Amino acid sequence: MPRPSTKPLRASLSRSVRLLREFRHEQSDPARFYTALAQDSAAQVAHYTPLDSRLVFDVGGGPGYFRDAFREAGARYLALDSDVGELAGLGDIATGTVVGSGMQLPVRTGCVDVCYSSNVLEHVAQPWTMAREMVRATKPGGLVFISYTVWFGPWGGHETAPWHFLGGARARRRYTRVHGHEPKNKYGESLFPVTVAAGLRWAREQEDAGTVDVVHLTPRYNPWWSRWMLRVPVLRELVRSVEFKGALAAELQEHVWPLLADRKVQPVMDMIYPLAEAWRAHERMEAGSHIGKIVLDVE
Repeated sequence: MPRPSTKPLRASLSRSVRLLREFRHEQSDPARFYTALAQDSAAQVAHYTPLDSRLVFDVGGGPGYFRDAFREAGARYLALDSDVGELAGLGDIATGTVVGSGMQLPVRTGCVDVCYSSNVLEHVAQPWTMAREMVRATKPGGLVFISYTVWFGPWGGHETAPWHFLGGARARRRYTRVHGHEPKNKYGESLFPVTVAAGLRWAREQEDAGTVDVVHLTPRYNPWWSRWMLRVPVLRELVRSVEFKGALAAELQEHVWPLLADRKVQPVMDMIYPLAEAWRAHERMEAGSHIGKIVLDVE
């Protein structure tokens, strides 16, 4: 079996912008969003190792978008998920899927060519136990691909973002109070804080122990030239590239600002308080029951 390529993927800015555009459809058209993400993921893995006839084991495979993408790329595909509902998201659970725990994979040692996981690590209580299990399941010379949502990134709290910056438990309570039900991703149960620093530390420890050869460490959705951010503590946890933010700003200018200018979209107002009663505005904001903007009238 050929060893994985050590040549870094030169991801372009146009790819970042394309994926950014698809993220807008995650809630309204999940099939479109996840199909695009799965196809990009299969292409990303194929850069490092041939997929034709290779056995790919997807830890946290979900309803089947990634299955379709990897099979279209020529791979043999197996998936594991702890949530039967996720596996059945597109209908019946497909052949070759397993219900189980990522922290104790139900496969023998060294049996798969590629062990893949996308945005799952932050949902298990012992993420690096899961990562070690993925290494165990992979054949010598095979490929382990792990991608996860960084806690201190803008979407680290998933649907509770950006309030997770004030603490995961607090963000969970606020979401429940505002929406009347718990979030799908419950901090402390099915959502845990995983950082870039922890991932880099784990990779170094595995390489120092001779368990793996680290092929590539990179911000998954950013252009190739933004990899320098991984070397800067704090920055690597928080910041996307300036160019990526510029692309986002361009999208807003093209699609959102015209709607605001034509008054086709207007902000929702909750309450207006005189400046002298700013303390009441703070109280209402802290209560978390408002919907829309809380405004201070300075006149």
